[in-house]
Amino acid sequence: MREWIASKLDPIATYDPAARKVNSDFDLNPAQNPGERVLTPAAVLVPLIEHEEGVTVLLTRRSDTLRKHTGQIAFPGGRCDPGETPWETALREAREEVGLDAGHVQIAGLSSAYQTGTGYDITPVVGFVRPGFALTPSPDEVAEVFEAPFAFLMDPKNHERRFMEQASGLRRYFYAMPYEDRVIWGATAGMLRVLYERLYGPAPEAADGQRMTPGMAGIPNV
Repeated sequence: MREWIASKLDPIATYDPAARKVNSDFDLNPAQNPGERVLTPAAVLVPLIEHEEGVTVLLTRRSDTLRKHTGQIAFPGGRCDPGETPWETALREAREEVGLDAGHVQIAGLSSAYQTGTGYDITPVVGFVRPGFALTPSPDEVAEVFEAPFAFLMDPKNHERRFMEQASGLRRYFYAMPYEDRVIWGATAGMLRVLYERLYGPAPEAADGQRMTPGMAGIPNV
């Protein structure tokens, strides 16, 4: 499985920012695309944990005390420091946010860049994680760490297209993946959807889901 997944990703040895495939929040909202803009480089680690019973994905729920994206489910990650490669950023942020030691991670490659409506250009760094690690989540950044089955997240039957009403009256559409009592949505779900397409090819059209409002599982009160 390692070799197959790695073969579908961009190798770090030949990383070229100008040659990346790019997806964005505006794939579902083309009429709201602002066009050219200055974006902040960022990276996330997509941690695939290799349990004997199957692969899972490590995810976090962001602290309710953060200024932005409070309570949302996310990959470990953040903005790139000057001179950092995306994989250096992803490993550093995973260590700072959840205490994941880089020695347990083997980088498989890079998925397509994902640009957000909030102005970030994110490189998803896919890495295999060897079990036996210990986590020490930062309480300032992370409220919860959990794992979701990779097979569940890669099943397009679990991908929904939902929306939120904006102050302008327009609807903003995004992907959502309900899992247990949580909803993985927004950029995190978008990057998982793109990873599915990198691995398996074009995905069937996502089912329409319900309107999402503040106070729902995984949706911060705004």
